[in-house]
This record gives sequence, C-alpha cells and structure tokens, in this order.
Amino acid sequence: MLTTIEGIYENGKVTFRETPPLKKRAKVLITFMDEADRTIIEKIRPLGTMKGTIKMSDDFNDSIDDLKDYM
Repeated sequence: MLTTIEGIYENGKVTFRETPPLKKRAKVLITFMDEADRTIIEKIRPLGTMKGTIKMSDDFNDSIDDLKDYM
C-alpha cells in the first residue's frame, strides 16, 4: 500500500502533519518540494475545475429493489 503524508522538513528533521497509518516497519521515500514547485503544480492542476459537473440522483441512497432478497 502506498500512502502519502504531508510534512515539513526543518533543521534536519521531518515533522508529519498527521500520524502514518502503519503499525510496522516500512520503507519511506521522501520528495522535497519547495514553494516554487507547489505553485507550478497548482497552476498545472487548478482545484475545483470539475465543480458542478457531477450530478447525483435524488434517490442515490434509496435501497435497490433488485437486492431485496439479499438484505
């Protein structure tokens, strides 16, 4: 399983912003990204471009009649 966790590198130490979901030893790969890289990535993939394009039907959470025998 691959997991990405944001953190800050400062004074020779990496501080995670959240606790990793692993209980055992795991190999770690770290990619350093400065603020200029972050700005470039945000320009390439602006957030919210799909907003309003995905619609969900009003009965999305209703039970499915075909599955009544299994429930």
